[in-house]
Amino acid sequence: MAADLPSRQKEILAGFNFKSQIKLQVFNQTMEVFNQLKEILNEMSNDLNDLLETNDPNDRKLRRLEYRDRGKFEAELKFADDVLIFSMHSDVFIFDRDHPVWKSDYVKNDSSNGYSGVISIYNFLSDSLKYNRPEDLGYLVARIFVNKDKCFLAEGKRQINNVVSTFGKKKLGREEMLQIVESAILYTLSFDLLVPPFDLVKVASVEQINDKIESAKLQTGKRMGYKFNSDDVLEG
Repeated sequence: MAADLPSRQKEILAGFNFKSQIKLQVFNQTMEVFNQLKEILNEMSNDLNDLLETNDPNDRKLRRLEYRDRGKFEAELKFADDVLIFSMHSDVFIFDRDHPVWKSDYVKNDSSNGYSGVISIYNFLSDSLKYNRPEDLGYLVARIFVNKDKCFLAEGKRQINNVVSTFGKKKLGREEMLQIVESAILYTLSFDLLVPPFDLVKVASVEQINDKIESAKLQTGKRMGYKFNSDDVLEG
């Protein structure tokens, strides 16, 4: 056993060096993308606010877009009655073995290309955050996968950069990020709040009513009570 130890140590060190280097590269690329994404969101909100056509200052305030940096890994874009939360995960992932990305030559020839950082885009009602309703539901509308080469996939409703066959052929730049954000906004604007089924809300507890009186805390979500499949998001 002692004779095997040095070779095993070498194997452990080689594996450690490989994984740590790949994951650090992926994290740095994803962080760079996320910081640029924040700049795009800020610029977009300013540009669109300048284009709002109204002379009523109160109406303008209600209709304006609001960008907020929520820290190193989160950003927020508020518009109309909606909020998009852009969240970068601090960990690095690899696509599962059944994912079609493994059929591409890009990943077949170098498995390290399958490691990616993830930026998720969630849609919440603005009142859910304003009134601090912790039980309200938000919905994942898009995910961006970024690898060590800054090659990417955009998975989500109306996203046009989700073709696996192109993975490895295009790097994520400003134009692509802008398309992803615009698609998420357009989908969110068409994704309306539905009246929940009667049977779902026909009973309320005293606590819920008291909470509602104090801070409008009855649970709300755009599809509360309705089945919300991944197909609702992933198909364009």
